[in-house]
Amino acid sequence: QVQLVESGGGLVQAGGSLRLSCAASGSIFSIDVMGWFRQAPGKQREWVASSGGSPNYADSVKGRFTISRDNAKNTVYLQMNSLKPEDTAVYYCNVRVRNSGRYWDVNDYWGQGTQVTVSS
Repeated sequence: QVQLVESGGGLVQAGGSLRLSCAASGSIFSIDVMGWFRQAPGKQREWVASSGGSPNYADSVKGRFTISRDNAKNTVYLQMNSLKPEDTAVYYCNVRVRNSGRYWDVNDYWGQGTQVTVSS
């Protein structure tokens, strides 16, 4: 019932910037948390940033990445500055959707992933 569409990935040189976006649509009562994960080749998926109340960041991206939300559009953004080769990964949007006011009535959704490649 909920679809996440990611965009904004691409190829950039070290030190460059990219802005990712993830828009949620469908049957949404409310959204508890929106965040970003990434998975580099041969590595486990790792958490990057989230925005439920105050924004939170992994230490590896703190000071370089900024997460923001447009609640009216159910969209989350990830502004990535000072990119490093180690930031190369597929980035996935994650959204926790609340279907009603009941505490148990929630679902997590994942975006399709967008490739970010940082060259050196």
